[in-house]
Amino acid sequence: MRQSLAASLLDPGDTLERQNAKLLTIAEALIQHSEEMNEDRGAAFAQFQRAAMLEEQVRARTRDLERALDLLNVSNARLADANRETETARQNLAAAIETVQDGFALFDAQDVLVMANSRFNALLDDVRDEIVPGMQFDDYLELVAGSTHLHMSDGMSRGDWIAMRRARHAEHHFILNQRMGDDRWMQVSEHRTHDGGTVILQTEVTDLIRAEREKRGRLLDDQAKILRATLEHLKLGVCIFDSRLQLLGWNARLGEFLLLPRNRLREGMHFDAILEQVRDQFTFPNGLSAHRLGDWVRRALRRDQFEVEVTQEGGKVFEIFAQELPDGGFVMSLSDVSAERHAIEGLSRVNETLEARVTERTLELEDALASAERANASRARFVAAASHDLLQPLSAAKLYLASLGEEKTSDIAARTVEKAQNALLSVEGILGALLDISRLESGHVSVDLGPVALGPIFAALRDEFAMHARLKGLDFRIVSTDAVVVSDRAYLRRILQNLISNAIRYTETGGVLMALRNRRDELVIEVRDSGAGIAEDDQDKIFYEFHRLNAKASASEGMGLGLAIVERAAAVLGHPLTLRSAPRRGSTFALGLKPALGGAARAENDVVTPVRDPEGGDIVVLLVENDADLSRAMTQLLEKWGATVLDVDSGEAGLELLEATGLEPDACLIDYQLGDGMDGLQLIAALRQKIGSVPMRLVTADRSEELRKMAAAAQVEMLTKPVPTSQLAAFLFGSQRRAG
Repeated sequence: MRQSLAASLLDPGDTLERQNAKLLTIAEALIQHSEEMNEDRGAAFAQFQRAAMLEEQVRARTRDLERALDLLNVSNARLADANRETETARQNLAAAIETVQDGFALFDAQDVLVMANSRFNALLDDVRDEIVPGMQFDDYLELVAGSTHLHMSDGMSRGDWIAMRRARHAEHHFILNQRMGDDRWMQVSEHRTHDGGTVILQTEVTDLIRAEREKRGRLLDDQAKILRATLEHLKLGVCIFDSRLQLLGWNARLGEFLLLPRNRLREGMHFDAILEQVRDQFTFPNGLSAHRLGDWVRRALRRDQFEVEVTQEGGKVFEIFAQELPDGGFVMSLSDVSAERHAIEGLSRVNETLEARVTERTLELEDALASAERANASRARFVAAASHDLLQPLSAAKLYLASLGEEKTSDIAARTVEKAQNALLSVEGILGALLDISRLESGHVSVDLGPVALGPIFAALRDEFAMHARLKGLDFRIVSTDAVVVSDRAYLRRILQNLISNAIRYTETGGVLMALRNRRDELVIEVRDSGAGIAEDDQDKIFYEFHRLNAKASASEGMGLGLAIVERAAAVLGHPLTLRSAPRRGSTFALGLKPALGGAARAENDVVTPVRDPEGGDIVVLLVENDADLSRAMTQLLEKWGATVLDVDSGEAGLELLEATGLEPDACLIDYQLGDGMDGLQLIAALRQKIGSVPMRLVTADRSEELRKMAAAAQVEMLTKPVPTSQLAAFLFGSQRRAG
């Protein structure tokens, strides 16, 4: 027991001196304990035991401290290694950043500069040495903005530039091109890092921008060459002026038109200098002068175009057209329209003798229109304006012949009248085709698209052409249908009429078929014939005006306008038109239509309610017509039909006649164009107030869409000159009377 206690008090790891000292201390304590042998003996021994235990605890704590010191030494060694590695990594990172060809800088999340390479802001020689780690981003902006090498955009101050960069800095990523001194450029891009820092990259793009400038310059040069070649190719004389009214470019034809040598036109010349040289060459219309053109040129805002037709010394006619350009300049062109104007003048002179030689006039009109083909707009305006003068005498001639047909004449005379009527019908058809072409080419055609039932149209066309086909010995069939499509009824019927008429005209044996086909989501009307067919090279030509393949030269065979009208009308309606044909295999024209979904077809107002049954006695007709020949012809025909005619030449005269006589007519036939006084629509409105709901018709040669809309708005029905006598008789007497 004592040996184990002694062993526990001695540490084998202690030195011999330490063990001896401990043993001496123990021995002295035991001796003292044995000598005292008093009451305190137990307490002293307990203290000795506690001291021994405390010694053991101190020794344990000492061992723990030594182990902690060892661990601390190891950690310090590792920390030193880590610091060395971090420094090495920093040095490697700095070396790597320095090898980057672009300028590089890193700001931390607090916008403090961490590092930057030597290429960062290399183009700012006067401030780049002051850009050092530790500086704030705002200080960096202030420093860069003060550099003499930084180029500000026009109107941008130093403060504006700083504000712009601060605003862009708030973005997650951006790129901008910054101009430096000596026409050098730097592309600056900022990227936000994942920890909220900012990386700035700077790349010099001077060479790239200069190359783009050179490329753009070459492109502009190429465009200028193309523009010059284009201008020289034009048949117009063209000149272009900038916003300062200085000449930028022109073509050689301009000098030819203006009779100016080449050295009289120079780039940079002011408009006034050019106008002064040529103003005396031209005569402006309606008393105008060249000042009108000069006033338009000097306007601050040239919203409208300038267009005028002038006459040059020697009789040439030019159309001057000018329009503003987006940059404030303007372009002006001169077009030689002498041939077209002279052709129109020739047509006008021929029109004056139309009544005496209708057939000859028609051929001359055809030749004149062919020679004016280069001026479609002018021709269209002429035909529309001349329609009234052309149709007035034609109406009178038809009425005189109808009146003559009422007389009992010899068979020879009756056949002569019939031939004259057929000739006038041919002329009427030709004029109607010309007016259709005029309206379609003018671009002012208004169509009334809506649900159209094909059944009634097919039935009417079957009745109309059955006799023509039978006379040629052709098998003519139209397959009935109850389909409803979206179209304009009048124009659709006109298209189908022309296609069927054309098919019958050019088919000698076999037959003609019209039927409706279903193709996916559209309907197709096909007109097929077994005629000679059309070669591929001629399939585009058949749609030209006045073009006929292997046709006779007689006006009664048409003027080659039918398919031209078909093509233009189909385009206006949005109906695709296709042709399949080959020589000796016939032709198939196909017209695409959209089906009307859920729409009911509009009622067709083809039934005319007569004024009075012919068995009920005479009727009184108020005729207001200011053309004397047409008035006499209409009066003569109506009187032969047993009507009493009150004929006057103006609306005012008609109202005065009714007021003076107290008569109330049974029907009124009112011309639209009545001279300087009220027109036909105004007169009808006045008559309705005076005599109530007496049947009235507006009789006119004006076939414009504008007049049709006006008449429809006033709920006035129209009879178009030349008025078919069958329609006139149906209006006055009903279907019992058959007129020629």
